[in-house]
Amino acid sequence: MKSIIKTALTGALICLVSFNINAQSSKYKCMLQMDNYIGEGAYIVVSLINAKGEYEKTLYVMGGDKKWYKSLKEWNTFHAAQKSDDISAKTGASVTGGDRSVTVITIENSKINKGYKLRFESAVEDQKYYVNDLEIPLTTEGLANKTDGKGYIKYVRMNKI
Repeated sequence: MKSIIKTALTGALICLVSFNINAQSSKYKCMLQMDNYIGEGAYIVVSLINAKGEYEKTLYVMGGDKKWYKSLKEWNTFHAAQKSDDISAKTGASVTGGDRSVTVITIENSKINKGYKLRFESAVEDQKYYVNDLEIPLTTEGLANKTDGKGYIKYVRMNKI
């Protein structure tokens, strides 16, 4: 009888802990619409930027060929310094002019309304590099609005799922 109670309590504790871990972050569908440009597919990195304007975390990379990461100059400097930052699970295909990309990005709830922002950095082979193609304030309102880009990105819209 005691072993049944121990097993039930252990199971309940595991469920509670896993629920709390999942409750600490939220998933957002990120719909990115590219501007119509002529050229190769754009490499785009989505980064979490802290209140001091510093890179804190890589959330997603559109473009899987590591040899082109150096074209995302600012992010690549941060990424190279993060020796243990394995981004293989956070990568997808590059995006070409006029195309649309839909991905899911996980954001820690503790970062929302605390001065953080999402930075979309973009580069296209033999063309201009945009360290700040688009930035979304990591606020409840910022995540609900459509945000226009300045370079290869036409706009980004985030929706909590």
